[in-house]
Amino acid sequence: MQMPTARRARMPGVLLALALLTACGTSDGPASTSTTAVSTPVGDAPRTVVDGLDAPWSVAFHEGVALISERDTGRILELGADGRTREVTTVAGVEASGEGGLLGIAVHDGYLYAYYTAADENRVERFRIGGAPGGFTLARVEAILAGIPSAWNHNGGRIAFGPDGMLYVTTGDAGRRDDAQDRNSVAGKILRMTPEGKAPQDNPFPGSLVYSYGHRNPQGLAWAGDGTMYAAEFGQDTWDELNIIEPGKNYGWPQVEGIAGRSGFVDPVQQWDPDDASPSGIAIVGDTLFIANLRGERLRVVSTAHPDTAEERFTREFGRLRDVARAPDGSLWILTNNTDGRGRPADGDDRILRLRVGN
Repeated sequence: MQMPTARRARMPGVLLALALLTACGTSDGPASTSTTAVSTPVGDAPRTVVDGLDAPWSVAFHEGVALISERDTGRILELGADGRTREVTTVAGVEASGEGGLLGIAVHDGYLYAYYTAADENRVERFRIGGAPGGFTLARVEAILAGIPSAWNHNGGRIAFGPDGMLYVTTGDAGRRDDAQDRNSVAGKILRMTPEGKAPQDNPFPGSLVYSYGHRNPQGLAWAGDGTMYAAEFGQDTWDELNIIEPGKNYGWPQVEGIAGRSGFVDPVQQWDPDDASPSGIAIVGDTLFIANLRGERLRVVSTAHPDTAEERFTREFGRLRDVARAPDGSLWILTNNTDGRGRPADGDDRILRLRVGN
């Protein structure tokens, strides 16, 4: 266990300007994002919650307190009410290279779950959370899932607990394109498991963790109030995707990319040029879905009532956006990702921004 360290966040004296640009869909190719505007309940401009982070990847909440993963350092940080970050632990065994490292985290029933890249695999492990706010501890308990293929890129890495209490895990194809279509491989999939890592009896393929397949590099998971499951996915050269996930369905990669209209494959509800997207984390607040975009450097906003429509906010304002999360107070937290080797860090990057949403 590492000794705790503390850092002071710089809290700006003025709020950041809100970009009210509304996006139209790309006009090239079939059925891209609709030009129909979405009525979006976004409040004041975002403010910085904390800055000075090192390639943050995911945020989760325990007892109302934010826990943050840093991809390259392997650290789990606790964010105090005073704006200070405190190192809870550095996850042993993390091998950060390329897009791999300490990736998604989730909290459930007193455990923190972490997805990370090890020497020759990706793994999901869980840690018992001890202590109280301001002094949380993490004790490694067990591996939930090992042997997930890893590579320089396409590692997936988002984990989340669904409304059914099951753990969902996104995995990339790790450069093994054909594995995405192989239901005996865990690469290129969305997996569903019990909190202990077992295959639930009602999974679509008996005895298998595979929930959906034919994915290239999904990094966003969220559920609407009616239980509809959404996933955001990196395409290759043509289309990035927003998908509605159904159990046992095939989402096409590498046979198809984007909307293809081919029998046997599920088409995305939206697709975008990767230059305008590269979607990572997603979150739903009320009936609005928010998508963090890396290469596109914008927040995409989608009404779950009209999932084929979208608006764009903050285009090129804050750089690369890695994750969005619904905070306990109902606000939206946005993680920038400009210190990951591909961005252009501004003073104070990386940071978490807080955006008030809803009425």
